[in-house]
Amino acid sequence: MTTMTENASGLREFKMPDVGEGLTEAEILKWYVQPGDTVTDGQVVCEVETAKAAVELPIPFDGVVHALHFPEGTTVDVGQVIIAVAVSGGAAAPAAPVAEAVAVPAAEPAPIEEAKPEGRKPVLVGYGVAEASTKRRARKGVEVPAQQGETLYAATALQAELNGHGVAPAQRPLAKPPVRKLAKDLGVDLATITPSGPDGIITREDVHAAVAPAQAPAPAAVPAPQEAPARVQAPAPAASYDGARETRVPVKGVRRATATAMVGSAFTAPHVTEFVTLDVTRTMRLVEELKQDKEMQGLRVNPLLLIAKALLVAIKRNPGINASWDEGHDGKAEIVQKHYVNLGIAAATPRGLIVPNIKDAHDKTLPQLAEELGALVATAREGKTSPAAMQGGTVTITNVGVFGVDTGTPILNPGESAILAVGAIKPQPWVHKGKVKPRQVTTLALSFDHRLVDGELGSRVLADTAAILEQPKRLITWA
Repeated sequence: MTTMTENASGLREFKMPDVGEGLTEAEILKWYVQPGDTVTDGQVVCEVETAKAAVELPIPFDGVVHALHFPEGTTVDVGQVIIAVAVSGGAAAPAAPVAEAVAVPAAEPAPIEEAKPEGRKPVLVGYGVAEASTKRRARKGVEVPAQQGETLYAATALQAELNGHGVAPAQRPLAKPPVRKLAKDLGVDLATITPSGPDGIITREDVHAAVAPAQAPAPAAVPAPQEAPARVQAPAPAASYDGARETRVPVKGVRRATATAMVGSAFTAPHVTEFVTLDVTRTMRLVEELKQDKEMQGLRVNPLLLIAKALLVAIKRNPGINASWDEGHDGKAEIVQKHYVNLGIAAATPRGLIVPNIKDAHDKTLPQLAEELGALVATAREGKTSPAAMQGGTVTITNVGVFGVDTGTPILNPGESAILAVGAIKPQPWVHKGKVKPRQVTTLALSFDHRLVDGELGSRVLADTAAILEQPKRLITWA
């Protein structure tokens, strides 16, 4: 499908491309250019989020930005024009006339929100925690964007005109469209509200708090005893949430795709989960030794690295686990045996759970595997994981232990036959050489598709993985 067109006025239009495989829509997260900016072939002009990942879009030609057709936060169908550029020799990007800008309805600007976590939080499941980012998107200088399908920043002409005559434009309170509607329905002037949301955005709770005093019942005509006011209190639940009883968050993008995939997997593949608790003291010692090894310098070495390597060795010893179930177009089901391992690592991101995978992980040496894991977590932290990085996985690891959880029953990633969950590693009393001693202990849980993996095969894979982690020298003898 072509992603650009040109009209007689010298404008070239860039359409929303299919940045995944067969995706039908994407949400515009951020614009990097504005009308009047010069762009060159290959320059990134915006960031969009599909059902699989956040992707940056480069413009495929040179020129001057004429119009942005959709504001940030808008979900756009593949094939719709999102930006128009005046190419060399064509029409320049015109400033919208003042009259047109005034006629533009005061549509709600897409709020600029970005998570501002405090401290450190898990980013990659099983790969430690990431430093919280304090970076925020730059606030746009325009308060009144045009409606969808018109020039996004038409109001800039009006603002420039007012500033040119020495008139300071009034600052419009920041609030989402549903919050504006709520304030209108309740008769609340947003300009009188002190915002509590990020970057000065007025929330639903702020509106409810502003209207609560006006809706309070009038005091009784007969004076109450002096101690009565002390006994009369607002209900505790309402007070603890500033009047808000619930909050609704749209399910879209990665989170919606994940939910759909997990429901499909849970009700399509018959899941079986097995557990084993094991002593990983020797593995933890090996982790510390490898950190000092010159071959591993500059690489991130942690328990997940050795767990991944142990699982790869177990798969090599039991290749039947590395397969998928194919119903076939003619109704004749087939088991597709994979002769490669694309090892998925579950990653928790602000947009939802994603599972990028390390291609051909079975061929990687330990330093190469450490390097791939490091690159994977860095990309996940930046929110730049590409759709290609999440396709073609064969087996997945999810480490719920990073949250202090002992174990779980993981759901298969669609198209895969097995997923290994790793619990928290912590000291526990353990019988070692005939005596009870404190040892480093964890629990592994392996879920598998019982259509193609029977109990014996699943048990062998789990037992081999555990045996390697108990005696890591088997990484050499069994490999």
